[in-house]
Amino acid sequence: MADLNKLSEKTPENELKKHIGLKASRTIGNTAIYILLVIMTIIWLIPFVCIVLQSFRCESTYIVGYVIPKVWGLDNYKALFQTDFPIWYRNTLITALCVSVLQTVIVLCMSYTLSRFRFKLRKPLMKFMLVLGLFPGMLTMIILYRVLKDLGLTQANAVPGLILVYIASSGMGYYISKGFFDTLPKSLDEAARIDGATRAQVLTKIILPLAKPIVIYTILTAFMGPFGDFVFARYISMNTSSGMNVAVGLWSWLTPDQVQYKYTMFCAGGVLVAIPVTILFLCLQKYYVEGVTGGAVKG
Repeated sequence: MADLNKLSEKTPENELKKHIGLKASRTIGNTAIYILLVIMTIIWLIPFVCIVLQSFRCESTYIVGYVIPKVWGLDNYKALFQTDFPIWYRNTLITALCVSVLQTVIVLCMSYTLSRFRFKLRKPLMKFMLVLGLFPGMLTMIILYRVLKDLGLTQANAVPGLILVYIASSGMGYYISKGFFDTLPKSLDEAARIDGATRAQVLTKIILPLAKPIVIYTILTAFMGPFGDFVFARYISMNTSSGMNVAVGLWSWLTPDQVQYKYTMFCAGGVLVAIPVTILFLCLQKYYVEGVTGGAVKG
């Protein structure tokens, strides 16, 4: 009798029912996940859509109780270029370009060194940088401001000061890049060294072409950082318009005495800031994901 029950459970009809049941449960689960993701996406996009719509509103410049403009136009975008917004945008762009180049060079060199070389203080150095990175950057703001002020890199000269601060500790961000380099076989380095290549040639001609995703990931993250910095940039610019970045400059329009006249311009400025960063991220998204996943390994 037991053998007959086992045989009845393994009939094609029962197997088909199990397969249909599993497929139905998987479909229901996937549908629920997709619905949840769509709802989360809509909630996440609502503020951005509202900002874009408000940037085209021309009937008034203050905050209103509706989202869709009654009068559409580009007046707010034209008015931006009659303010200090181009100066703020230029400062941010210069900072982002310099930081993306210098920080990428430092991070990749540090990551390659810790991945390929073995020296006595290697592990203590890595642990020290890891522990040092746990402390919030706010703790160093006062001393950094004093140092930058003594060097004349505050207020109108805040841009060089920001670049110096951004790249000074960039070597401590080696974690993901080192993890990616660890996935590349060391036999490539050894073969190139046997052929007479120097360490610099191995890095630039052998390793970096294979590490294209992590290089682009490092450049992209370094470029986007200055566009979102507000606290420290405001701290060293000291309300000097010629030294502000876009985050600090646009924030200055939200004070009670200006928000009623510049709210729609603020929205237009936010759209212009987001456009280049968004386009750059969308174009390099593939390499960004490959860099994160490729570097997320234990080194």
